[in-house]
Amino acid sequence: MIPDRIFDKLVVPRLRARQFESPYLREQFARRYGIEIGLYSYGCFDRWRIPRGTRIGRYCSFSGTARILNANHPIDAISTHPFLYDPAYGIVGRSQVKTVRTEVEDDVWFGHNSVVLPGAQRIGRGSIIGAGAVVTGDVPRYAIMAGVPARLVRYRFDAAAIDRLEASAWWRLSRSELKAHLGAADAPGAVPAPALAAKAS
Repeated sequence: MIPDRIFDKLVVPRLRARQFESPYLREQFARRYGIEIGLYSYGCFDRWRIPRGTRIGRYCSFSGTARILNANHPIDAISTHPFLYDPAYGIVGRSQVKTVRTEVEDDVWFGHNSVVLPGAQRIGRGSIIGAGAVVTGDVPRYAIMAGVPARLVRYRFDAAAIDRLEASAWWRLSRSELKAHLGAADAPGAVPAPALAAKAS
């Protein structure tokens, strides 16, 4: 097996052009790093910005500077220095860091320099994390979040449109099915009809 450092430096950059659909890239990230990445998601094939245990849905868009953090320095020890929480330094016998698993649902957009802290374990479907936002808690579906700490600016759609989107389950569609739907829609980007849900499952 190719060592991780060679895989990161040589293989990942070569496959970046195919990151939308590459099954190999997804299999390798799941096996090597414990990061699950759904089909058509991009910008998240980086184990230094996306931690082990993260699950990312389909059709997600990550800025190259967006990060998810799964742990904090322990604040209840006498120091926050790694000597006192990381066993690699030979002082403590086991890790003192508590990690969390973050789930990113489908169709989430992470803006430039956005950061998700360990207090956020679920980023809801269809949400937008604005540039420079620092997310400290769970994000509702279709929310637009901005600021430090991130606050809800507004929802992308009204409740009726959100219900139609959820009923459509459009994110389960393949690229060709999505193209066929948009070609038949009255306007590009039109909310899919709920009838698509049965086709998509």
